[in-house]
Amino acid sequence: MNNQPHKHVSGFVSILGLPNAGKSTLLNALVGSKVAIVSNKPQTTRTSLQAVMTLENAQVVFMDTPGIHEAPRLLHRRMMESVREALAERDLLVWVTDASHEFNRQDGEALKMLEANPAPVFLVLNKIDQIKEKHQLLPLIEAYKQIREFKEIFPVSALEQDGLDGLRDAIVAAMPEGPQYFPNDFVTDQPERFLAAELIREQVLETTRQEVPHAVAVMVDVWDETPKLVRIAATIFVEREGQKKILIGAKGSVLKKIGTDSRLEMEGLLGKKIFLELFIKVRPNWRDNPQFLNEIDWRYMAGGES
Repeated sequence: MNNQPHKHVSGFVSILGLPNAGKSTLLNALVGSKVAIVSNKPQTTRTSLQAVMTLENAQVVFMDTPGIHEAPRLLHRRMMESVREALAERDLLVWVTDASHEFNRQDGEALKMLEANPAPVFLVLNKIDQIKEKHQLLPLIEAYKQIREFKEIFPVSALEQDGLDGLRDAIVAAMPEGPQYFPNDFVTDQPERFLAAELIREQVLETTRQEVPHAVAVMVDVWDETPKLVRIAATIFVEREGQKKILIGAKGSVLKKIGTDSRLEMEGLLGKKIFLELFIKVRPNWRDNPQFLNEIDWRYMAGGES
């Protein structure tokens, strides 16, 4: 009888793909906790963030990344730089694609980012819940195989939690032997202030349409925490007066809904009562303002480099 203990494996995995592929939904599902906001709006994720999955004999550090896209503004260029940084020194890359869409030129162009990377790549065909017949996946799989070799291919629905057990097991199996880098209860490296700001932005994304979501940034100004209550004051920044009026709504109805929904999300995340005040300010062209982009970066909030 073999009484030797199981080896402990650990490693670093980046989740990549085009906007709206469901990368953040997949990350949340894999780690079993909401660490990244989700929306049906493209370019929801603006910076890379880490989330940790800890099992009995394994620990996997995931990095979620912005969707790969053209970068006309400084904000977008920083988003793409965070994607390039996420490719460095990874044990595994997970490429996520929307399985309900046909393979196109944009998919092929985006995959070029992986050409010089030696790490193995899993192809995850997400959103299979939107496909009636699974054989419809075959042309998509063949199109991806024409571009590059993938270590394994997984059809999943992150939203419906379908196919994730096999993907999770394969990710762990691909990790090298290594130590546990973080405590058992460590889930993400983001400060709570940044998580709160992101939850507010998520509700803005859910509530508004047209150009407003992309023109919105959120900054937490006050964080006063007691054992049972957290008082938070936050500012929602937009680029034009018209966007501010949309966010306020008739008699303040839109802002009130954003505040209520954000508060409920925060209470679920932090396990405390939340008193939340929201303000709206116009800051023209903030997406091209390097100082402002530093201020809303979670690494800046955590005292790291921006």
